[in-house]
Amino acid sequence: MTTTVAVRRLAGGLIPFALIILLVAYMTGPGSHVISGGTPLPEVTLERIDFVEGEIRVTVRNTGPITVDIVQGDVNDRIQPAAVEPDGHLERFETATVRIPYPWNEAEPYAVGITIGDGTRFERLVEAAAPAVPFGAEQAALFAIIGTYIGIIPVFIGLMWLPFIRRLDPGKLSFFLALTVGLLLFLAADSIEEAVEVSADSLAGSINPLLLIFTVVAVSFLSLQYAAGRLGPARSHAPATAALLVSIGIGLHNFGEGLALGAALNAGSLAFASYLMAGFAIHNTTEGVAIASPLSQEKRVLGRLIVCGLIAGFPAILGTWTGGFFYSPISSVVFLAMGTGAILQVVLTISRWTITSMDRLASPQVCGGLAAGLVIMYATSIIA
Repeated sequence: MTTTVAVRRLAGGLIPFALIILLVAYMTGPGSHVISGGTPLPEVTLERIDFVEGEIRVTVRNTGPITVDIVQGDVNDRIQPAAVEPDGHLERFETATVRIPYPWNEAEPYAVGITIGDGTRFERLVEAAAPAVPFGAEQAALFAIIGTYIGIIPVFIGLMWLPFIRRLDPGKLSFFLALTVGLLLFLAADSIEEAVEVSADSLAGSINPLLLIFTVVAVSFLSLQYAAGRLGPARSHAPATAALLVSIGIGLHNFGEGLALGAALNAGSLAFASYLMAGFAIHNTTEGVAIASPLSQEKRVLGRLIVCGLIAGFPAILGTWTGGFFYSPISSVVFLAMGTGAILQVVLTISRWTITSMDRLASPQVCGGLAAGLVIMYATSIIA
């Protein structure tokens, strides 16, 4: 291929992009006069409220179509002196921190409001004020212990079922493989439900949260599917590969669970956090079965079990750190959606592996295993 031909082909691909960019720039600039009769409305989201000593700090994001200027803050409908960092002028999707000096009391409810330049006020209710978690080595170590309780330990307890599963005949083994698929399907549905709840509570409509979830799920699924395909047909259907993919999917899901737990601890919801810890611990024990089942026909798997267990469980620690110190509703939704996409790809991989090792997919063992996996996960989720 000559250089001239290559340049022509490149130009043929880039010219349409350049033209559409010019068209959009014209419509939103000089050509915007053709649309009249309406006024774009501002929208501000109070993403996070932290209570520190003698002060309330509000993380504000401009989620509307126009720029806004923050002019004042109030607590319980009373205007308070406030400082805005870095400044009060916010472009679209830009954030700022509003610091309101206020002698708040722990466990009391507060309605925190932000008013912008045109007089529009936005409010968020905090049902019970709690001190913000201080960033430090001691608190990070505590969060790491909590993440270990809900992630690493339960997963490794579940892996201890491997010797039992290994002694099963092919028919009963297919039950546990189908059980794995049932467990993972429930995890995918659970992740989607949590992502939708977080987006409904904390994300503005301008971000298109449902489309964000769909996009991240699809990209996560395709990324893991591509990674599995790069291993080659033989290795991508190997038990060790299936166990590794299961661990990655579960790890992303456990990161989302850690986010939820860290956010609850940061908000001071200790009773709720305790229930989450107990529920996640029971819930995640069954995930060890999902990893052990594909490895049941392999020999000398101790090293792989340890690696897979850490891949599945350690993200709970990372999630707890992130949720406790740097929680953001957008990141929570994104990671929950990533976990869903990864889990769905793992479901596809294990289903293919099960089909190749079974004469009949619609057997009592497979159907019973799928149903049992869903029922077990539902029963353990009630506790959480």
